[in-house]
Amino acid sequence: MRLFARLAELGSFTKAAESLEIGRPQVTRYIQELEKSLGVRLFQRTTRKVALTAEGELFYQRVQEILAAISAATTMFDRTGATLVGRLRVDIPTAFAQMEFIKCLKEFTDTFPGINMVLGVTDRAVDLVGEGIDCALRIGDLPDSTLIARPIAMATMVTCAAPEYLNAHGRPETLEDLVAHRGVNFLSGQSNRTLPWHFLVQGQDRTFVSSTAITVTESNAYVQCGVSGFGIIQAPGITVAEHLDSGALVEILESCRPAPRPVSLLYPSRTHLAPQVQVFIEWLQARFPQLHTAWLDRQDE
Repeated sequence: MRLFARLAELGSFTKAAESLEIGRPQVTRYIQELEKSLGVRLFQRTTRKVALTAEGELFYQRVQEILAAISAATTMFDRTGATLVGRLRVDIPTAFAQMEFIKCLKEFTDTFPGINMVLGVTDRAVDLVGEGIDCALRIGDLPDSTLIARPIAMATMVTCAAPEYLNAHGRPETLEDLVAHRGVNFLSGQSNRTLPWHFLVQGQDRTFVSSTAITVTESNAYVQCGVSGFGIIQAPGITVAEHLDSGALVEILESCRPAPRPVSLLYPSRTHLAPQVQVFIEWLQARFPQLHTAWLDRQDE
């Protein structure tokens, strides 16, 4: 039933096999045996696509209920980690692939040793269902989708530049001064558009798109371009905290810091979550804001 459900969700024998770490021929054989035992065809197969039949849709709804009941029954007495087993696939932005966050993940795996975490790190938009990802961490406003988005923190944003750049070009004191400056632009992997800077002026959000020396598509490279003196950057404080502390970056226009941006956990469904996914979501919601108390505020549902 688990194999059937995963194939229904991914629509690919190959992806289902990779997700469950078994051979593709086994997937084919098990599905054939299941269809034979039920006496119905569960999937329509073409060279490009695998889709549920009407009978398969009905069976999938029932299987979801059964698997959820099994998961609840097998973990009803122990939520401490001793009985929780399985694979957990998580995707995070490159901005969060820092020592503090990685240590947080190690705490989780130490607490739940039976859970095998697969960590993806990317700034692009990911297809959680199609790629078999259990949940993803993202920052900023999210596009409309059928995914569940659970807010876990609000991230303070910082506009900053390297002393080298400020010494050469001067320090902007007002938003109007930015016209004479250059910035590092960030091309969003979610929208494939250059992200504007935001500023909060007398309670109103104002945006600005700078002239640029360079445009980048990856968060760590974006920060490093700022440190190297390419121009001004605007980033979550958690991603530049160490550089602000060391003096490699200097905050500017602090009086009009933009409104904090939400940090959210995305997952496909509010119901029928696997126990390891539910535990991780609860863990991260409680633990994440503690990573950088100066730059993150707790955000409860």
